[in-house]
Amino acid sequence: MTPDMILTMTVLVFVIFLFVFEWVRVDVVGIMMMVLLPLIGLVTPTEAFSGLSSNAVCSIIAVIIIGAGLDKTGVMNNVAKPIMALAGKSENRIILFIAGSVAVISSLMQNIGAAALFLPVTQRISKRMGIPTSRVLMPMAFCAIIGGTITLVGASPTILLNDLMVVGGEKLAPFGLFTQTPIGLALVAAALLYFVVFGKFVLPAQTGKFSKGASEMLTREYQGVNSIVELHVPETGVTGTLEELTVRAKFLVTVIGISYPSVKTVNHVPRSHEAVSANCDVAVAGKWENIEKLAEEFGWQIKDTLETFADTLANTNAGVAEAVVSPRSDLIGKTLNEVSFKEHYQLNPLVLFKDNKKFYSGLTYIPLSKGDTLLLQGPWDKFHILNNKPKPRSLVFASPLEGEILRPQKAVFAVFWLAIALLQVIFFDTALAVALMSGALGMIITGVLTIDEAYGAVDWMTVFLLAGLIPLGIAFEKSGTAAFIAQGVLGFVGTPVPIVLLAVIGIMTTFFTLVISNVGATVLLVPLCMNMAMMAGADPRMAALVVGISASNSFILPTHQVNALVMRPGGYRTVDYAKAGIVMTFIFLTVELLMIYLFYGV
Repeated sequence: MTPDMILTMTVLVFVIFLFVFEWVRVDVVGIMMMVLLPLIGLVTPTEAFSGLSSNAVCSIIAVIIIGAGLDKTGVMNNVAKPIMALAGKSENRIILFIAGSVAVISSLMQNIGAAALFLPVTQRISKRMGIPTSRVLMPMAFCAIIGGTITLVGASPTILLNDLMVVGGEKLAPFGLFTQTPIGLALVAAALLYFVVFGKFVLPAQTGKFSKGASEMLTREYQGVNSIVELHVPETGVTGTLEELTVRAKFLVTVIGISYPSVKTVNHVPRSHEAVSANCDVAVAGKWENIEKLAEEFGWQIKDTLETFADTLANTNAGVAEAVVSPRSDLIGKTLNEVSFKEHYQLNPLVLFKDNKKFYSGLTYIPLSKGDTLLLQGPWDKFHILNNKPKPRSLVFASPLEGEILRPQKAVFAVFWLAIALLQVIFFDTALAVALMSGALGMIITGVLTIDEAYGAVDWMTVFLLAGLIPLGIAFEKSGTAAFIAQGVLGFVGTPVPIVLLAVIGIMTTFFTLVISNVGATVLLVPLCMNMAMMAGADPRMAALVVGISASNSFILPTHQVNALVMRPGGYRTVDYAKAGIVMTFIFLTVELLMIYLFYGV
């Protein structure tokens, strides 16, 4: 071993040590590599920062922006609806539908693109169904990686195979588009089965940075409005106007929605003169026991879940927020009824906090004073419209606002630019980063996203983690460490039977994929392993295929682009990947070798 090889291995052990013990954040480890590697002479300064301009990192930035544009226009809501309808309330079915869908899409496009497009969908579904994001994002990410093994064009390593299969100057018969499909489908099925059966043991319950918002905390603090329930008014139920029924005064329950099926209209800010008639559906907020009393006395039927209001009252679309009456507010000295609050603001007042007292009833008739706090319920876009009004504002929000103002009118542009990006990749052989960045740029120019929203959508932790690991991969190859290890392993095993040789090749490729790019591992190992297979009397094409497929067996560390992408949204730590990834790695190798043995005559 040369001094550079020893130094490279020392740095690798140091990086793994930092990943495992998490003394610094993973993106800081990436930045450390950009600084440390050129200082000790393993890479040049240009190579040290080449990761920031690499095709992989630029592709991730672009595809995240495209995903944000699709989410901003509500396109991803439409994708989420059928998944939720099919999955119901089952966590396992949600994992199956999301991860399975991503795997299929990943077989036809780059896995990072498939994962990034489904990231906002997965977050919305998790939040809406009350399932920790971390329980769904990791299966989605793993299946996005595995999905690339279904077809020859699903992942970069297999795309390269036909060009690399040259032995003794002779080009071997190329693989077809679906040559590896049985292996890929079996791997996806095994991964889905693994997470359905063992997910509760290996998946963490963290919720990531996008869950548990202020709305949820407020409903816990204001115990009088901690349940939102939908009720049906039968023919025999009590009917009348809200003023006549005195729902708030009698039960301390607020009606926040009335659906009239006969005329197909829904009112989400019902006023006191609004009537509740037979066959209506009514959404209310209040204490569960108070809602039960209301239903019993009025003869209304409590539904098990939100049905009519499932979409509009989902926590991704609506919630609660605290608003304080500002010192120069035009509401001071007036009641909510006097200013027609619901009509002007399209929000439901639930609680008034005044003089250290909480008013759940009669609050619309109490004159407001400076510093009074209102707990309001309504669609997130209405909150943001109120918050974006020019100063001085009548109400100032005391809690962070969730949600955002969607731009459904721009949905056509969002889908158009996604299609333009994909068409360039599929039909015009445009570089992935260029194609995706053109789609992202198109969304910004056509107003799907503002440039500030685009910058804000990018997870820079992911960017710097990957950008810092790329020069480590360069050092691994440049110093000769990768070739030294590969030749040493192949020399050690000698000439075993073909299936054992393929197992060794699979294990070795898996290791290299964790520390250098999967493309780099493929380019390095395919020639070596094919020659070794020839010497052992095995099929060199199968050796190349094992390398290409095993280059996707990257689950133990967050070094793969897809794993890095979901790390922060899922709230994952390195140990979470190791916990779920070690078993997944073993399953991957076992299923891969078993399918090759059964279907490919090895």
